Amino acid sequence: MRIILYLGKGGVGKTTVAAATALRSAELGYKTLVASTDIAHSLADSLDTPIGAMPTEVAPNLWAQEISVVADIHNYWSTLQSFVSGMISSSGKINNIIADELSAFPGMDEIVSLLHINKQANEQNFDRVIIDAAPTGETIRLLTMPDTFRWYAGHINRAQGGVLKVLRPFAGRLLQGPAEVLEALNKLDKATGQLRETLSNPEISSYRVVLQPEKMVIREAERAVSYLGLFNYPVDGVVVNRVLPESVQEGAFYQKRFELQAKYLQMVKDNFLPLPLWHVPYYPDEMVGLPALSKLAADCFGERDPGDVYYRGMLQEINEREDGGYQLRIPLPFITSSNVRLRKRGDEMFITIGSFKREMILPAVLAKRKAGGGRLNEGVLEIDFLPVEETIDPLAP
Repeated sequence: MRIILYLGKGGVGKTTVAAATALRSAELGYKTLVASTDIAHSLADSLDTPIGAMPTEVAPNLWAQEISVVADIHNYWSTLQSFVSGMISSSGKINNIIADELSAFPGMDEIVSLLHINKQANEQNFDRVIIDAAPTGETIRLLTMPDTFRWYAGHINRAQGGVLKVLRPFAGRLLQGPAEVLEALNKLDKATGQLRETLSNPEISSYRVVLQPEKMVIREAERAVSYLGLFNYPVDGVVVNRVLPESVQEGAFYQKRFELQAKYLQMVKDNFLPLPLWHVPYYPDEMVGLPALSKLAADCFGERDPGDVYYRGMLQEINEREDGGYQLRIPLPFITSSNVRLRKRGDEMFITIGSFKREMILPAVLAKRKAGGGRLNEGVLEIDFLPVEETIDPLAP
């Protein structure tokens, strides 16, 4: 079983790449589901065929689905019942009013999407599940929901007396008493714990960032990789979409665009080391429908199986120090120079080691702190970040 999730800034081509990956996987003989978790679904348009809230077969070995929160609560109630059965009547049946109310519960849209993915993994309905995710910010919120729910569940269990007061404004008729709520939260805690294991297991799940060679898009992709690393979600590749061919260099406009892309392609290569990169051409035609998607998959992956795991290992690691500071560790296995120069500006870190240069986006926990120096230690760059109360800036000129 493999789960591959594509994420990135809106409009970079996530849907097209996810659909092409799924089609290639199906062509190789794997029973494959491609599912969209984006509220503004465009998967049906990419495949050029109608699909709905239930998996629809669109080609041999290929099913497609646009996940709907309310529809999933009705159609996959058996999955949700494992952690909300205490909130409804003993008959175990759900009516439309309660289902609609449940769908409005804070975070339920993320939980439904994640439970659906986990359901496919647990039941082994498909060999591969390819996820066309929402834009980066929404997807990061989706992926952090298991940890968030577990944090809230733990705190609510430690404050049982106030649970109804906390939850009643959000849950309305669903709440029948503290015992039922706490039982449901305990079941949710268990379910999300299992879900977390699935999503962070590199043999099952992979996360791939889709981007275009443009500065703002690259920066958002860097943030995505940074936050995925914080939660130990395994990233195994980057898809660079809409790369101009050399043949467009004729004419001043295209020459300038080509040179600009070349600059940002080098930035992608430097900043996403050691992840593998896949380049997708900028096509003159719309890549819509199965023949076009099959061509895109061939241009992107060649003869390789897109369902393989292409990178194993950490991209970055953040450890808390005894003095209240943090240490950021980044593997740089091909760098040998010991002359490390750092410059921090807001949430950006500029790293120079010999002829190697990298610009990276820092997560919020590090962005608000001053850097205290860095060193290369056995192929790993270690950067120290000072406790908040310290005011010295060792990087200042």
